[in-house]
Amino acid sequence: MDSNAFEAEVSWLTDRQQTADEVRCRKERFEKAKSKAHSLPLNPGVYMHKDESGTVIYVGKAKSLRKRVSQYFLPNRDRKTAALVEKICDIEYIITGNDYEALVLENNLIKKYSPHYNIMLKDGKSYPVIRITHEDFPKVFRTRRIIRDGSEYFGPYPDSGRLQEYLDLIDRLFSLRKCSTPMRKRENPCLYYHIGRCQAPCCGKITKDEYGKSIDRIRKFLSGGNTELENQLKEEMMLASKEMKYELAAKKRDMLAALQSVSKAQMVEDFSNDNRDYAAIEMRSPLCTVSIMQYRDGKLIGRALYRAQTFGDESETLLNFLMQYYEEAKEIPQQLFVSHEVDSELISRYFSEFLKRDVTVHVPKEGRDFRILRMAGENASRDVERRLKSRDNTEGLEVLRALCGLEVIPELIEGFDIAQLSGKYTVASLISFVNGNPNPAGYRRFNIRSLNGAIDDYGAMREAVFRRYTRVMEENLQRPDLILIDGGKGQVNAARQVLDEIGFADVPVVGLAEKYETIVFDDDRPDIRPDHSNEGLRILIAVRDECHRFATGANQAMRSREASFHLLESVPGIGKKVSEKIMNTFASIEEAVQCSAEEISSRAGIPLKTAKNLLSRLKM
Repeated sequence: MDSNAFEAEVSWLTDRQQTADEVRCRKERFEKAKSKAHSLPLNPGVYMHKDESGTVIYVGKAKSLRKRVSQYFLPNRDRKTAALVEKICDIEYIITGNDYEALVLENNLIKKYSPHYNIMLKDGKSYPVIRITHEDFPKVFRTRRIIRDGSEYFGPYPDSGRLQEYLDLIDRLFSLRKCSTPMRKRENPCLYYHIGRCQAPCCGKITKDEYGKSIDRIRKFLSGGNTELENQLKEEMMLASKEMKYELAAKKRDMLAALQSVSKAQMVEDFSNDNRDYAAIEMRSPLCTVSIMQYRDGKLIGRALYRAQTFGDESETLLNFLMQYYEEAKEIPQQLFVSHEVDSELISRYFSEFLKRDVTVHVPKEGRDFRILRMAGENASRDVERRLKSRDNTEGLEVLRALCGLEVIPELIEGFDIAQLSGKYTVASLISFVNGNPNPAGYRRFNIRSLNGAIDDYGAMREAVFRRYTRVMEENLQRPDLILIDGGKGQVNAARQVLDEIGFADVPVVGLAEKYETIVFDDDRPDIRPDHSNEGLRILIAVRDECHRFATGANQAMRSREASFHLLESVPGIGKKVSEKIMNTFASIEEAVQCSAEEISSRAGIPLKTAKNLLSRLKM
């Protein structure tokens, strides 16, 4: 990229944002790093990005170092890559013999340097686990601290209430020792022994082998193997009853009921006997959440969310996560299902050679495993959205105020986008952000009616803006502090024209052109292209992306609805009016098909014969 091309990419900012010297320094740093990238060998290996202080900020692996690292410096790269590139001052690399060696070395270097922009499992470790100590007479208790002394760990447990149920049940069933210090010989047992809550190994009341059998049963319980324990309690209850030890029988009955209650809440069974894990990743740069669901003997025994911030892509980040996660895991599954394509051959080899486990890795496209993985993905997605909403955007909003020359901090931002397909199904989305976070209660969709099939984004924008703000004016609703348009100067001018005509001349409008994340103003100010790490720009991008997602979803829903009408009207006896009744009654054709002909007839108010024709046609 020559000097002119570079300046076209980074642009000049206002004097308030950056001086000419700062831009020149950025340019020199960019060119130096880019030149280094193009000089790397074509061999496989690991690369390390460093910032101006020499700190390693990102570690990655590559089949070809030159090809992979050069991709960071291509034009039109996404925002998170651009934000990382702006911090790169130097690039170091290590050549390896093959891809697998690069994978192992990458993992070791991430652990060594803890780079800021690689995923690290620091958040997931905050979940409590159950520890079985490495002693002749082990203790079982809750902890958040992992000690590598041979102790066993089960979990993590995001639901601390459920974890406490497990511990209470273990205490009732097995009466393990509770002394906080290392066990020492005693002549007389403590109070716990006398109330039946400890078997007093310190006084020789139980042998090491007998105590060990209880620990084995606890291991099975925590791994999901409750059937054997339930059967044993039933036998003990029946035996006590036959021997007329009714108090003991009642105690065993209560224990059995507690075990069955915990088992029912703990497990979702799918009648298979294999051990499987499901790992789904969701990213809203730079926020990342990985959801893990564990199935043992066909039963769901564990769910956890791991959070991080990273500028890697989904596949790279998920691969790094899996290596870190299973290095510390007590149990490794036979099968691993993942939400994104990872190098299955490499990760399987890593499991086999380093962790001594044979694991098959899949990306399911349908069936049971696809549905479970989709559920894991939904958990991860919701977690990322919650994290986004909980972020403190005070600083970013102040930066945005200065960036756009606003008189007040933009507490309420409303954004617009247009979606259409060759002039059909044109829809406008309106979304609302309050204090820098999404406000779904303020989302609206406008089916554009004024274009008559013409492809005219400016006209669509004028209609949507007019309909929104005439209503705001008529109903005395809150005016936005800033309006964001997904588009360039033409779309911004269209919105500005309408706002001026209806008396909203005081409401500022800006556009965000996606190609270079350029901010476009509604007056004669020149466009600006802030640094991708700018917190004010980050908020505008979040608004724009949500606008685009919402508009595209509405457009797809309209296309799907029209296709449904065509399908319905192909059935004998169903015309426009009847098809409208059906679609207004049921959310989709799929929902209607699940009902009987009698129910469709009754709910939609159509003849029974017509409903039977409909089901006959749709179920062919």
